[in-house]
Amino acid sequence: MKLVTCIIKPFKLDDVREALSEVGVQGMTVIEVKGFGRQKGHTELYRGAEYVVDFLPKVKIETAVDDGLLDQVIEAVSKAANTGKVGDGKIFVTTLDEVVRIRTGETGSEAV
Repeated sequence: MKLVTCIIKPFKLDDVREALSEVGVQGMTVIEVKGFGRQKGHTELYRGAEYVVDFLPKVKIETAVDDGLLDQVIEAVSKAANTGKVGDGKIFVTTLDEVVRIRTGETGSEAV
């Protein structure tokens, strides 16, 4: 099993959620985060004063998937979150050693 963590632009959340549902992802965790990468933030004007916004709003999506579904999930997120501009985000994949459903005690793929 793999844990897929995606950092995307907030307005792409619905598109990514729909794309993941279409490939068979049953659940995900969504967290509002702030950060920057190559985008480096931007300057804004507020009440006549210019200031730098270093940390941009992003959305972090985490979902646990079977190894067989991994390539489809990566492709679905890549297509749905792509705008072709800097700051589209990243996808991180990590190995899950164990997954346990607390309510039933199920483990592995059955727990997801």
